[in-house]
Amino acid sequence: MSVDAIATEVLGEIREAGTYRRMRRLEGAQGPRMDVNGRSVLLFAGSNYLDLAHHEEVSEAAARAARDQGCASGGSRLINGNLAEHEALEEELAHFFGREAALVFNTGYMANVGLIPALVRQGDLIISDALNHASIIDGARLSKADVKVFPHGDLDALEEQLRSASQSGRRILLALDGIYSMDGDLAPIVPAAQLAQEYGAMLLLDDAHGTGALGEKGRGSAEHCGVEDEQVPILMGTLGKAIGSFGAFVVGSHALRDLLINTARSFIFSCALPPPQVAAARAALRVLQREPWRRQRLQENASLLRERLQGHGLSCSPSTTHIVPVVMGENALTMEICDALLEAGFYAQGIRHPSVPKGTARLRITPMATHTESEITGIAEAIAKLVARYPASAIPASQPGSQ
Repeated sequence: MSVDAIATEVLGEIREAGTYRRMRRLEGAQGPRMDVNGRSVLLFAGSNYLDLAHHEEVSEAAARAARDQGCASGGSRLINGNLAEHEALEEELAHFFGREAALVFNTGYMANVGLIPALVRQGDLIISDALNHASIIDGARLSKADVKVFPHGDLDALEEQLRSASQSGRRILLALDGIYSMDGDLAPIVPAAQLAQEYGAMLLLDDAHGTGALGEKGRGSAEHCGVEDEQVPILMGTLGKAIGSFGAFVVGSHALRDLLINTARSFIFSCALPPPQVAAARAALRVLQREPWRRQRLQENASLLRERLQGHGLSCSPSTTHIVPVVMGENALTMEICDALLEAGFYAQGIRHPSVPKGTARLRITPMATHTESEITGIAEAIAKLVARYPASAIPASQPGSQ
């Protein structure tokens, strides 16, 4: 069978299921307003939460690094790609998070698929929240460890799994997201960390969406929840969301860093991040520490958005963060509203099954620190007007549960 025949068959099945994906073309600098498919719209679909991706200081740092060091690292970190810029960023990340060491990866996905198999192997056990990110799921598969999944946020079920597993004498890794990327709710980090300590499990916190955006100092979900550093021995974060650059990192002990350098295949066998991106991340890290108003405004905007949507009778449950879902129900209806919203001048992406459970397709709205009150109010009103075109029975109350 030819490649094209396979593609035609599989894509036909995807189209029939109503889950065919297409990319929209965006133009201009990442910011509150961009051109999407040739139309200037307000952007509520990105992860540039603090609006640092085009910050003057960040852009200049990247441009300077490109001029001085070029646009490629030239190889993997273990051959010729370990640049002084990489080590400087890692030292700054470790200092920022109050940890011994850090190691940079090319993406959050690559961090998790390298990190998890480095920690556990066949015969060990991973305990994973039902809504954990796909990178945790795939990292668990690659590790060949046994996996037990507990219902989202269910601490009783988690404790039962930990209690049972602790009697086996094998290594146990508990994996959680800090913020769940489709529902916008926080993991129960405090009690989960306490349970992990009580039952001798390692805790991995994937804080891709919390890094820079939450916490008094911007250290993320754990800081926001008041968890001590030693309770979260393995913290993963990204550089491509609130920090406005590209890449990811793991912070922890010197021993963890050394282990990953020697065993994480996604680190060992990948070309290192290019100098402009590393320099941009370093500059953005300085800006977010110097300008705490950005994360404060981000959370104020998210709170205002939820308030405005709820004022129109639209549920954003269970969100408490800058990821704000409005469940529409069926895939086709969700994408109709998404496209109509774009025509009205607002881009909030529709998320469909199988990315979320069947019947819970939703608009996933992500405000930025630099959106204005009128812009927040505007998208809430636009969504309410579009929803009002449909009978109430067509759009269910918002339901938690995603990924």
